[in-house]
Amino acid sequence: MPAYDIRTLQLRILDILVQVDRVCRSHQLTYYLAAGTLLGAVRHKGFIPWDDDIDIAMPRADYDRFVQHAHEWLPEPLEFLCAERYPDYPGSFGKVVNSNTTLIERQHHAYVGGIYIDVFPIDGMTGCKFMQRLHFVNYKLCDKLIYLICRDPYKHGHGIQSWFPLLCRRCFSLTGVMKHLQALQRKYSKPQAKWVVDHDFGMRGIMSPEVYGTPQPITFEGVTLQGVAQPDRYLTALYGDYMTIPPGPKQKQHNFYFLDYDLPYRAYEDKRAFTKTHFQKK
Repeated sequence: MPAYDIRTLQLRILDILVQVDRVCRSHQLTYYLAAGTLLGAVRHKGFIPWDDDIDIAMPRADYDRFVQHAHEWLPEPLEFLCAERYPDYPGSFGKVVNSNTTLIERQHHAYVGGIYIDVFPIDGMTGCKFMQRLHFVNYKLCDKLIYLICRDPYKHGHGIQSWFPLLCRRCFSLTGVMKHLQALQRKYSKPQAKWVVDHDFGMRGIMSPEVYGTPQPITFEGVTLQGVAQPDRYLTALYGDYMTIPPGPKQKQHNFYFLDYDLPYRAYEDKRAFTKTHFQKK
């Protein structure tokens, strides 16, 4: 069982979400509660009881504005970590983090940040099924390469299991793969796209823009936030019978490697041999 109290973490990241909501409203940015957070809002009126993260999504144009101005708009100690501003950031979406905290999700992965909420861009997508499948083969390959570059190559020992991640580190740079991944995400993005996608969900994430539509008020933990226009279509596409609570074995909670609410993540002394200490801003 995880060693941390889940409710304490939930309330901490809820505070981040409330502050991001204020920033988005102040600067006319569109965002939506997304993924398990929207599911929690619909089914539980708040967090899924075992969920310990928060997901929001933004149309690409709004996401790019947020990337450009988050350092001005977010109140301290919040900051927006993303590949567009941090060359060593290993992800296709950004995180709003509390920089006065430290959170390391996995022992064998190099990323070090603070407690966070995830911010996913919503991109355009082609309507051709063949090109969609080809797109996601390429996308998943990049995603896997990023994981192997950032993972401890000796996670499974120093034998043959370490050869492939070591080869990936030698042949590919994180910056180069991330640039290719970002180009893939934006490939079909254009005004009035007939289809949109949250890449994190693969083919299931491809939907009509009408599903997102004009943000609608929705209650989450007693706070009025912004949800998608058609939550039933959205949640059915992602989860199927989303109102049925899954059995215990499928109620998965993170088991973080390191969590400290009082230690700024840039002050964390990372002694893992395969990591870089922290990110350097462009």
